[in-house]
Order: sequence, then C-alpha cells, then structure tokens
Amino acid sequence: MRQGIYARCIKRELDVLISVTALVLSGPLMIWTAWQVHKKLGSPVLFTQLRPGKGEKIFKMYKFRTMTDERDAQGNLLPDEMRLTEFGKFLRNTSLDELPELFNILKGDMSIVGPRPQLVRDMVFMTKAQRRRHRVAQGLTGLAQVNGRNNISWEDKLAYDQQYVKNITFLGDLKIIFRTVFQVLKKEDINTEGMATAEDFGDYLLRTGQIDRRTYERKQRIARKICAENE
Repeated sequence: MRQGIYARCIKRELDVLISVTALVLSGPLMIWTAWQVHKKLGSPVLFTQLRPGKGEKIFKMYKFRTMTDERDAQGNLLPDEMRLTEFGKFLRNTSLDELPELFNILKGDMSIVGPRPQLVRDMVFMTKAQRRRHRVAQGLTGLAQVNGRNNISWEDKLAYDQQYVKNITFLGDLKIIFRTVFQVLKKEDINTEGMATAEDFGDYLLRTGQIDRRTYERKQRIARKICAENE
C-alpha cells in the first residue's frame, strides 16, 4: 500500500493541531461531563479499554463512562442493556462519551479520521484482508461511521474500512469530518438496530452461522490472552 504525502506527513500534523484546538474549546464541556458522570455513575469517570491500533499495536482508548458496574449474585456484570442508564444513552447519542479520545489522538494512538478502533475480541475474528484496516491509525470517525455507523452489517463496515485505507486524501478526510458533524446532530445509527449496544463481531458471526461454537471459543481465548499480555 503506497501512501501520498498527506497520509505520510501532513495528516499527523493536522491531527495534533485539531486535537489541541478541540481540547481547548471543549474543555468546559469535558469538565461538566466528567462532573455529571461522577455524580450519576460514580468513579471512575473514565472508561478505558484495550483496542488494536496501527500495526495492531494495543493501546488504551479513553471514553467517558456510560454504564454502571451492576453485577449479579455470582459477581458477573449484568447485560449492557441493564447497565446503560438514560444519562449514558444521552452521552452516546450526543457522542460526548468520545471526547476523551482527543487525548488518544494527541498521544498518537489514534487519528481524527480512520477506521474506528474495534475491540481486540473483534480483531481476532477478522480475515487477513479485513485486518489490513490496521495498517493506518484508527480514527475518531471514519468512512464506515458516515455510512451507517453501527447500523450496517459487519461486512459492510469492514469493507468501508478497507476502502478508506486504500485511498486516504485530505479532501476525503474533510468530507468525512463534515458528514460526521451532521450525523452527530441527527443522532442516527448509534447502535445496531434492536440492540442496546453494538454487537461484537464474533457474536455476529456465531449468530449468523458463519463460525461454529468451537471456533468462537478458541478465538475468544486468543483475545483474552492478547489483552492479558497488554494490561
């Protein structure tokens, strides 16, 4: 994959400039959001999760918490739909929960535009071709996000990611940013239809009969091992 000068040099410089500007402008909003999260959901205010980045290097992605830590009698976390509060839904619908990712961009873990960083347990189920999405820095927003976000199939989502990686341009990124702003204002396609949160790739493959239970469990073990090695 050959990249132009924009993708190799200018894109990173713009990421730093935009993330610093956005952090300064959104500072008061982030402080208010952190206060509200602490007030309504308690500590910690930030939710961190391991995600594969460029070159499949694992990094910690930052978000504001949107769920409680409620557990059942055996100590297991309750399903997402039971832990996602109305305030948490508000944060997700307005994308305020993603503001801390600006720090990931500033650090170089992410980019403003690129394939969205998926879970480690999603990555292990991807084909070799689909994993090419990790040849570039993962983004705060991306081509898949402005073409359906979480309400399109995993196949389409990963196809959009591969399409983006093959053709990274300044005008293309600018178009995605403007379309993202419009989509956030419309509050569309936040979750997979009929589900409280987006469905994991492995769960989707198992549900649709594309893999068997044995393969599913083996891949999940691989994902847990990768996470344990990067904690």
